[in-house]
Amino acid sequence: MDRKGAGSEERTPAMPKTHPVYDEEFRRNAVELLMDSRRPLKRVAEELGVSANSLRSWRDRLFGKGRVAQAAESRESGAGGRSGASLALADPAAEIRRLQRENDYLRRQREILKKAMGILSEDPQSGMR
Repeated sequence: MDRKGAGSEERTPAMPKTHPVYDEEFRRNAVELLMDSRRPLKRVAEELGVSANSLRSWRDRLFGKGRVAQAAESRESGAGGRSGASLALADPAAEIRRLQRENDYLRRQREILKKAMGILSEDPQSGMR
């Protein structure tokens, strides 16, 4: 008996793997969240319930690799090495702006998570009918 023929039957999966399909708005919001959050891609992807590879490809498709690198550089150079606490004490207006950005970020995150929950809670067969 041929070993290749016998082994190939055992490796055939019973059911194909499926994954959720995210709409363009969700992808765009996820990338905006990633860019505004200043947090690692893997962490943002985990919070959104998507794979890091998916989020990375959405980001690269939306911005292109060159623009992402420029955005990362501008964020790093804009920090200037000052801590958030000393900045808050020195400039209350800057602290208000920072808190407004954080508030906007949290609102976007909440909306994205609502959409993700809606997508993930749908009956997987409902789109097939």
